[in-house]
Amino acid sequence: MRKGVLLAIGAYLMWGLFPLYWRLLEPAGAVEILAHRMFWSAVVMGIGITLLRRWREVRNLSARTWLLITLGAIFVSINWGVYIYAVNNDHVIEASLGYFINPLVAVALGVAALREKLSPLQWAALAVAVPGVVLTGLGAGGVPYLSLILAVSFGLYGLVKRVIGIPSAISLLGESSVLLAPALGFLIFLQVDGRAHFTGYGAWHIVAMAGSGLVTAVPLLLFGAAARLIPLSVLGFLQYLNPLTQFLLGVLWAGERLAPTRWAGFAVIWVSLMVLSVDAVRRSRRRRTPARPGSMGESIPGSMQGGTDESAGQVAGAR
Repeated sequence: MRKGVLLAIGAYLMWGLFPLYWRLLEPAGAVEILAHRMFWSAVVMGIGITLLRRWREVRNLSARTWLLITLGAIFVSINWGVYIYAVNNDHVIEASLGYFINPLVAVALGVAALREKLSPLQWAALAVAVPGVVLTGLGAGGVPYLSLILAVSFGLYGLVKRVIGIPSAISLLGESSVLLAPALGFLIFLQVDGRAHFTGYGAWHIVAMAGSGLVTAVPLLLFGAAARLIPLSVLGFLQYLNPLTQFLLGVLWAGERLAPTRWAGFAVIWVSLMVLSVDAVRRSRRRRTPARPGSMGESIPGSMQGGTDESAGQVAGAR
């Protein structure tokens, strides 16, 4: 149990500290960083699948599965790109809001797409969250588009991961493979056009760019190991370390300021998440064993990673 908790904390803290890493890759823009992340993720996952000798699983994927993988790749690329843009353009707090409300979006998607029935507490959490999002928008002077895009794109990604039902490593390799060609093509174009930022900024910058694939894979592996050792209800609480870390980075490191209205909005959203967590604990206690979640409304991701340990995205991974 203790080992699983430590692994989960490590995964969520790494995801939460991603803003620090993406800032290291400047002056590259968000799209160039995204392309490098796509390319190097494919390289890292390809090496990993080779070492694990799991290529047979990849070869046995059906056409329907590849179609879903492609759909998931589209959603996660939107999520990655918007996130990198947000944290590199002084919107770290707004990015954290996206991941705070992501579990609530997942619950809503479970109702809309899978026709799942919600408990009274889940309905209450959704009802409380809506004015919270409105307040944060009023405090920011407009609709928090970045937050909503992050939450919805990752919620849809989680929905695809739930439907696809294959191991996370295989899924991430598939998504990276789908994104490999456009990413590589864009990077070659930038290099030929003289606008690339891969070289010319020292060896450390090259290593950091190439390391984007590794930092995508490592927290995913930690999360997958943790999910096999501790109940999903525990993961449900620990998942908030990710957006909480981002929020603190935005306030303490990036120096972003929050108007009183935005503070109030965040407070309301945190209350709604507490209600959602209480409901998850109550459901968990009704089970004799920590079984896998039966619906998106009961699952962790909606939490951060898109489902069980076998469908953890994040990533990711998302982040």
